[in-house]
Amino acid sequence: MKKRTTALIILGLLTLPALALAADNAPTVAKNAAAVKEVQTHLDYVWTLIAAALVFFMQAGFAMVEAGFTRAKNAVNIMMKNLMDFSIGSIAFWAIGFGLMFGVTKTGWFGTSGFFFSDFKPGGDPWVLAFWMFQCVFAATAATIVSGAMAERTKFTSYLLYSIVISAVVYPIFGSWAWGSLFHGNGWLEGMGFIDFAGSTVVHSIGGWAALAGAMALGPRIDKYGKNGKVNAIPGHNIPMAAVGVFILWLGWFGFNPGSTTAGNTDIAMIFVNTNLAAAAGSITAMFTAWTLFKKPDAGMALNGALAGLVGVTAGCATVSPTSGIIIGGIAGVLVVLSVMFFDRIRIDDPVGAISVHGVCGAWGTLAAGLFNMDGVTIKIILTQLTGIGAAFVWSFGCAFILFKILDKTVGLRVSREEELEGLDIGEHGASAYHDFQISG
Repeated sequence: MKKRTTALIILGLLTLPALALAADNAPTVAKNAAAVKEVQTHLDYVWTLIAAALVFFMQAGFAMVEAGFTRAKNAVNIMMKNLMDFSIGSIAFWAIGFGLMFGVTKTGWFGTSGFFFSDFKPGGDPWVLAFWMFQCVFAATAATIVSGAMAERTKFTSYLLYSIVISAVVYPIFGSWAWGSLFHGNGWLEGMGFIDFAGSTVVHSIGGWAALAGAMALGPRIDKYGKNGKVNAIPGHNIPMAAVGVFILWLGWFGFNPGSTTAGNTDIAMIFVNTNLAAAAGSITAMFTAWTLFKKPDAGMALNGALAGLVGVTAGCATVSPTSGIIIGGIAGVLVVLSVMFFDRIRIDDPVGAISVHGVCGAWGTLAAGLFNMDGVTIKIILTQLTGIGAAFVWSFGCAFILFKILDKTVGLRVSREEELEGLDIGEHGASAYHDFQISG
């Protein structure tokens, strides 16, 4: 017994330095943990703002795609519209849209706080600044989608007015239904379990269905459709420009989808891969579909196929496997070709295919996010996805169609026949994109 007691005393004496060292190190461990957390927070800010910059660069891509797919006499007008929808959209989203989308809500229908950036207080949590910047460039994307379908015949004044409404009201309210809880809100769709990680429906279909309403309210361009039902091609003036625009958009999508994590973590790796594979698959299937139907590998269709794949995978980019990403993008590539042909057949003139790329393929991608969900597929998930798709169409198309009819009856929506034939660059801006060059068509 005496030996055991002695041994315990000796053991205690030996462990005292270790216990003392541990006690001394406790503040260091806590300090290190705090430092690691601070580094992660800083990384989240940096990644979110880099992603926002990539999405902003997509404005250049949209401008080049739209200008390239349309005629030279309207290129200045298109560049001005893309400049102004981001500029005006930023102010509208700052003043009204952000509050409607992410403000506090008791109903799940729209936010009621955060207007005019009131959520930001000097010396307070600066996360709202980074989060707002990322969401602002998303709002601008939804607005600029509409521009393409209404190109070459819309009054510039009317364009400015509807860009304000889409950025301030139409996009944010639907966004609050699906994404409100990302900040202070709580939307009814997300409460049902709606899956739309980066915005196949929230951004793209909302823009696409508003574009459909605009194209219908405007009517087709002069001579687009013959009296005998023939569809007359109106070729774009610069397909290389459109191609560069698509590559820019492809690059920007690496901010659009992975950036939606708003966190610098390992999740972004699979999102990057899914985004790229879907775009590649969409371009390939669109090319072969057009090749089969038109006997030529049409460049315009292949380019829109890449965009269709990107739009299609956006909803499920974080929740589907890479193999599923290829399938989703590949189907989107086929759909976009068939959809462009369908809208031409029913005489809805969309010069750049915006309705098909963003509206139709956005709806497909949202459904696909449920069909290929890695966590399991249930009837409830599918019904929820269909509910979101339907709600987006009713809200966006309905609001936009009413808006365009009001604009048509007040300030006017469409330019005169003479201005359309001469080109909007001269009639609306008194300028020419290609001064001293011969321009035809």
